[in-house]
Amino acid sequence: MTQPITHHPSSYRDPSGFIFEKDGTIYRQVNKSFKEHFDHFIESGCYKHLIEKGLLIPYEQVNQNLTGDSNCYRTLKPEKISFISYPFEWSFDMLKDAALLTLQIAREALGYEMILKDATPYNIQWYKGRFIFIDTLSFEKYNETPWVCYRQFCESFLGPLLLMHYSKQSLQQLQLAWPEGIPLAVIKSILPWRSRFFLHTYLHIHLHADIAGKSKSKNETAKTFSKQKLLNLISSLEILIRKLKLPDQKSTWSGYYEEASQRSDYLEVKKNIINQWLNEIPAVKTAADMGANDGAFSSLLAEKAIPVIAADFDPYCINNLYTSIKISKERNIQPVLIDLSNPSPAIGINNEERNSFISRLDADLILALAVIHHLAIGKNIPLKKVAELFHKAGKYLIIEFVPKEDDKIKLMLRSKQDIYFNYTEDEFIHAFEEYFFIVKKQQITGSLRTLYLMKKRNQ
Repeated sequence: MTQPITHHPSSYRDPSGFIFEKDGTIYRQVNKSFKEHFDHFIESGCYKHLIEKGLLIPYEQVNQNLTGDSNCYRTLKPEKISFISYPFEWSFDMLKDAALLTLQIAREALGYEMILKDATPYNIQWYKGRFIFIDTLSFEKYNETPWVCYRQFCESFLGPLLLMHYSKQSLQQLQLAWPEGIPLAVIKSILPWRSRFFLHTYLHIHLHADIAGKSKSKNETAKTFSKQKLLNLISSLEILIRKLKLPDQKSTWSGYYEEASQRSDYLEVKKNIINQWLNEIPAVKTAADMGANDGAFSSLLAEKAIPVIAADFDPYCINNLYTSIKISKERNIQPVLIDLSNPSPAIGINNEERNSFISRLDADLILALAVIHHLAIGKNIPLKKVAELFHKAGKYLIIEFVPKEDDKIKLMLRSKQDIYFNYTEDEFIHAFEEYFFIVKKQQITGSLRTLYLMKKRNQ
């Protein structure tokens, strides 16, 4: 049965067109009001150039008005993005590379007399192991006026990067607090005084904030802004962003698997068990590694050509994983910064514009290795709620139970009172059996830990 057309809840701002879904497929409508810009985008060769360079998501043209809208000019079917992520789920270097990609696209488009009218990180998505630009309607014909999305770029990309660079802290949650970009005045007030003495930071943040804060005359006309000035602006932003970095430092968990590998043959035994089970689980096409750390077990899935979301709350682990993916050109691992005790919520208009992490995640298989004790003891989350979390996330679950007698839990309990009387393997089984069938269990030789393979109950 044909399903009704559904307008995407985040696609309402741009009069040039919108995203919609029909029969489970995502389409983009180009409105007649954008005809001149869209035709130039195609006829100038800009689209072909960006596709050939791997900078823009490709699309198929559908010779049909699927919406029945009289304003429809073209219907496009873009290639599918398997998992949508948001900038507050990216590590520092992920945001940095997304910023540089946006500037590169702006520069490339200028060669075809076009310019970006949007510079939001939400137009960047992960595609086949790298970032790519997804909004075909962000390109319009260039005229010699100031870059309309310059402020948006500074508030959405440059500001968060500068704040993390100067504070030496991972501050992705600020992007969740200000999803449309951190206001220039806020960025300016938080940055240290010494940031004013670097020319590019002074120009793009401090001076920019001062000018933006001044009221404009109603009679003020747009000033001429030549292509060379715009190219100089882009170059200045690129110089600044390339200099920004977080310090090379290890977090509590960034060396976890290096330490774990020294514990007898614990890692190898665990990998062998999981490898065997992976061959027995039917039709695993998507997976999520919850608590991925450096991606050691995400790689097991990737080697079997299974796309995997590698999620971890540690920004340094995710940044290191992203860096290694860039070097290896691994296409099947997508790193995301997620705290399972507080995963990304639904935000935006009516809480529908950006979906929650859990609602975006519908994996065939969930890996939850060495995380149960961090949630149940580290975060005081009842086992039943942990089971509910994984039940919402996927169809099959491979989870590692870590008993209280384990050295890691003993270390955790040195600094807090042991009130976890219900944290036992029996209680773990009781909580999870409400949501899953237990298919298999096997103790990891040389440790006190046990692996469980579970299948989701239909509820």
